[in-house]
Amino acid sequence: MAEARLAAQPIRRADRARQVADVLRHQIHGGAYDDGLPGEPELAAEFAASRNIIREALAVLKAEGLIHRGPRTGTRVAQHKLDHGLDALLGLQETFHGQEVRNEVRVATTVSAPPSVARRLLLDPGAQVVFIERLRYLDDVPLSLDQTYLAPDIGAAVLAHPLETNDVFPLLERISGQHLGAAGLALEAIPADPHSAALLQIPDGAALLMLERLTSLADGRPVDLEYIRMRGDRVTMRGNLTRSTP
Repeated sequence: MAEARLAAQPIRRADRARQVADVLRHQIHGGAYDDGLPGEPELAAEFAASRNIIREALAVLKAEGLIHRGPRTGTRVAQHKLDHGLDALLGLQETFHGQEVRNEVRVATTVSAPPSVARRLLLDPGAQVVFIERLRYLDDVPLSLDQTYLAPDIGAAVLAHPLETNDVFPLLERISGQHLGAAGLALEAIPADPHSAALLQIPDGAALLMLERLTSLADGRPVDLEYIRMRGDRVTMRGNLTRSTP
């Protein structure tokens, strides 16, 4: 009886518009509308929804900067997001192979490790670590602001290489003589603080993807702790999950 009552409840227009927007967003990211979105009557028929619901859904996507609309041009995709996989341990150049990745090295120095950093890298309190901050561009568009703490012995050797054109991961493998092993990753959404927003050329408070990643060598030694602020309007994180037996 309770299930019947739930099924009979009408779906509010705002909820229905959000459902339509979610499907359209996914289709846009998949490249379905490179030649422009269908008109409101076609979308209304496709989703079995009123034109008011379609307009609200399109307004959501326009506010996100995903589409633009004009009386003569119709509704067109404003920008495509880039897919960033979560299934493999890759640097930015390896992830977007074939596209131009450029690094603006803002800081590259040795510092005393903050207590939490020392613990994560299995170092003594106050140990010296290498700290690198890079503003990373993809095809001349700022994509991420990366802060990296490296174990001191390997980090010192990393500083001897040109970081403007090199990913850190291949350097770690070359210097250590080992492959990278595993990494622990935390991902959350945060608003851009004014300083980060200015560097990444986005509005204050815009959505950022904040990645915390601790990477170890194949022997299990942690060597690289990163805090990466990535533009939420440019990247979609994707991965494949397998359900284990409960």
